[in-house]
Amino acid sequence: MSGTRRPVGSTGRGTAKQTVTISFAGFNRAWAAWIGDRLERRGLRVVYLRWDAPPEVPLVELLRDLSLAEGRVLILISDWYFKLGPRTFEEWNAALREVVAPDPSRFAAVSVTTASVPTATAVLAPVDLVSTGPDEAERRVVERLGLTYEPLPETAENRRGPRFPSAMPEVWGGVPRRNTRFTGREPLLNEAYHLLNSSEPGAGVLTFYGMSGVGKTQLAAEYVYRFSSEYDVVWWINAEKRVTYRRVLAELAPKLGLSTGAEYGERLRAVRDALRRGEPFSRWLLILDGADEPDQIWDLVPTGPGHVLITSRNPQWGDHNSRLLQIPVYARDESVAFIRRRAPRLSEADADQLAEALEDLPLLLDQTAGWLNDSDLSVEDYIALLDGGIDQDVVRVSADFPVAFQTAWSILLNKLRETVPESVDLLRLCTFFAPGFIPVRLLREMPLDDLPEQLTGLLEDPLLWNRAINQLRQYSVVRLESHDVGADSGASSGESLYLHRMVHQIVRSDMPEADRQEFVDVVRRALATADPGRATDTRLWDAYAEIVPHLKYADVLGSSDRTVQNLVLNCLRYMYFAGEYTSGIKLGERALQAWRSLLGEFHPRIFDLIYQYANLLRASGDYERTEAIEREAVNRLREERGERDLDHLRAAGGLGADLWGLGRYDEALELYQWLYPTYRDLLGEEDSRTLNALHNLGFTHRLLGHYQQSLDIDKTTLEMRRRLLKARHPWALFSENSYAIGLRLLGRYAEAESIQTKNVRESRLVMGADNPQTLRAEHNLALCRLRGGDRAGAGAMLARVLERYERTVGDRHPQTLAAAVSQSCFAREHGDIDQAREASESVLARYEQLLVEGHPFIAGVRGNQAQILRMVGERDHAHVLAEQALADMTTAVGENHPHTLGCAINASALRNLVGDTEGAAALSRDTVTRATESLGRTHPLTLSARVAHAADLRGLRNVQQAEKVEQEALSDLEATLGKQHVHTLSARSRNRPYWDFEPHPT
Repeated sequence: MSGTRRPVGSTGRGTAKQTVTISFAGFNRAWAAWIGDRLERRGLRVVYLRWDAPPEVPLVELLRDLSLAEGRVLILISDWYFKLGPRTFEEWNAALREVVAPDPSRFAAVSVTTASVPTATAVLAPVDLVSTGPDEAERRVVERLGLTYEPLPETAENRRGPRFPSAMPEVWGGVPRRNTRFTGREPLLNEAYHLLNSSEPGAGVLTFYGMSGVGKTQLAAEYVYRFSSEYDVVWWINAEKRVTYRRVLAELAPKLGLSTGAEYGERLRAVRDALRRGEPFSRWLLILDGADEPDQIWDLVPTGPGHVLITSRNPQWGDHNSRLLQIPVYARDESVAFIRRRAPRLSEADADQLAEALEDLPLLLDQTAGWLNDSDLSVEDYIALLDGGIDQDVVRVSADFPVAFQTAWSILLNKLRETVPESVDLLRLCTFFAPGFIPVRLLREMPLDDLPEQLTGLLEDPLLWNRAINQLRQYSVVRLESHDVGADSGASSGESLYLHRMVHQIVRSDMPEADRQEFVDVVRRALATADPGRATDTRLWDAYAEIVPHLKYADVLGSSDRTVQNLVLNCLRYMYFAGEYTSGIKLGERALQAWRSLLGEFHPRIFDLIYQYANLLRASGDYERTEAIEREAVNRLREERGERDLDHLRAAGGLGADLWGLGRYDEALELYQWLYPTYRDLLGEEDSRTLNALHNLGFTHRLLGHYQQSLDIDKTTLEMRRRLLKARHPWALFSENSYAIGLRLLGRYAEAESIQTKNVRESRLVMGADNPQTLRAEHNLALCRLRGGDRAGAGAMLARVLERYERTVGDRHPQTLAAAVSQSCFAREHGDIDQAREASESVLARYEQLLVEGHPFIAGVRGNQAQILRMVGERDHAHVLAEQALADMTTAVGENHPHTLGCAINASALRNLVGDTEGAAALSRDTVTRATESLGRTHPLTLSARVAHAADLRGLRNVQQAEKVEQEALSDLEATLGKQHVHTLSARSRNRPYWDFEPHPT
């Protein structure tokens, strides 16, 4: 080969491109991709050839085959390249001398390692790329190939492509350290890459699924490192629990440079929106590790131009727009290669025997081979020990696991106990947290007084703590991670350990009972110390989201410690405000059962728990159950402590909310008319409990149709909450939403929309786009827009609100049903009548299952259904249903309630339609009279009744009176709503008005 360097530029048409074949170990794919990209930009043709080196093929033959590759062969030298097989350095030296030395011009090499390599590698004359920048590395590669280096012009095109391997992505968080012993899995990694990159935009979701211990997490981590140069954002999330997933996803906001406040919901919304739009980064990768329950988080999986990689034991991710890739145990050759890398002293035959005994399960191979390498025990003796069982002196594990697991783990734990006994103590402590990421920093942050003697040294002595952690890491029992994804955690920090689910189960299954009780008490104290104490403060929701997953494993419900019990109550309160109703109800049920057994049926803590549990139950619509629970509590507390006892007043307030859900509004009004002044007298008018009672009194007035009284109370409550709390406090936002609803119900549509628009924006910022309170605010904004004439905007928003309600709280939740009612009514008038009918029938069926017979919501939805039947031509059926709705609503709430007046407007229209013109006119005349008395002459419902009555008068051919009534109504419509308002225009066109029932869920 001539020593003259050849310049490289763009090749002209018809000119054959120079070819370079890059030979690389899969571990170094990022280097190969970057080098290939830089060469292609200079006009070269690049062929990528991954070096596999199957052990059954002699190394000399493999190198000779490589020399047959097209063009110059560029070898990426690394310790990985030489370890594949695995091969000894002696084998490599002999093969390099035999194949490469006679014709070194066929080969070139670059080095991407600082590790020792075979001495004969010198024949390849590699240039070093380690510790260089991208420009210098590119120059060295180009010149090593004998080409002239000229810097490429900086264009937008040149700035794309794979990133320089030594440069991290712009955003990088939570990714486990790279496993330098990772082995095999090449076909799986390649298939994963092609599945993600062949996906349509917005659909790049792939799930690695398989049994515990097969290495799903390790495979995902290797995918990240191998392909990270193609992403600008890489974010790893422990997705075992919804609350943890939401918290870590929200932590991405500042990393993306998003301008948000400190509120949890604001950050979560901003992150999902930024990922969806691909701004500021479109090349993003999210890894959701341990997502075994798709139903818990699928609605929060981001869409957009990036990719999502999920690890799970659950193949049901395939039902949630994810592609699936099953991860099996190791192939035998992978097992052998891994064992020999993990335990170099073992022969290939030894490795094969061990793999057979441990069933090729990667997790068990890793842990067993690690300590076998440090042990004098032969593989034959170890397998005999497995086959023969274990004696009483070694640590035992549960018989629930296969025999190989039981015995292998017994041996390993016994080894740990002999060397660093504190490492077993730390491991056992970890099993009282949830598996996955263990926030062991909480153990170091808690007060260290009164610790069990066995744990005092471990938690007080940093050297002993680090020694225990390092011993567990050495045998791959745990993985050390920093939970602060932006921090550089050293081995000494111990902020977070990753403990595999299978290891967690095995270690926890059997330990001395004395240790179990002492260790669980320590973890309970650590969690209680971490309790922020203010569950309504959205800025602290991150902390609660971290704590909640560990409550079950620390058996906090079995503790009689008051601080631990307060932690449970605060977590329930957090779950209520965060909208985590299903999980909260499950925790509340278990707590009630456990505390009644632990504390007694009527312990004061039981009443605290009942209050929080009932809030969650009521939020899910289980009114009869909550009414029974809270009425019992009210009666008991009144008998034991008197009616002015604060616990009794709190329980009575909850009972009033249950009466709302049961449609017993008069009883609720009587209760709150007593409750509010009682609170005021005891605590003063500015106490939060007094304001809650005042708000509830106002809401009861709304349910009874006293819209002006309700609005006045809402205004007072809002002003006081803004003054005493802050404008963006969830309770202040809730009062503002209620005030906007009141304005809309009184026909003050422009005012309502203005206030509600602001409220929606701030609710999204504070609590997140999918929080139930935010969705309630958006629902009202959609109705404000609809009443204001923006039908297109209202329709789109109603559809989005309903879809998000169904995803977040389910299709039977009271708020979901209210949104479904609105959507059905909109579809009836402005969409698909068949869709409207199907939706209306579904909502009616769900209300009939959820609510007691005779409930006003059932009557109202039947009235809506009658309007659909009218529009599809089923007049007689519609008439019967409308009359039934009117009768049932009158019975439920009285003849002067706005809902009854609305049902009467619809029933009069159906009477007119079936030929009962006299009955129609009589009903509409009576409706006008009652509406004027209860709502006023110019209320929108009264105006609708007046326009309807004019139509009925025309049906009786009383034209003169009809004209008079109509003109007066039109004049009032113009004065109240405006000449161009949709209702005014519709009345002027003599379109008969109809009324849509709107439920007000509690």
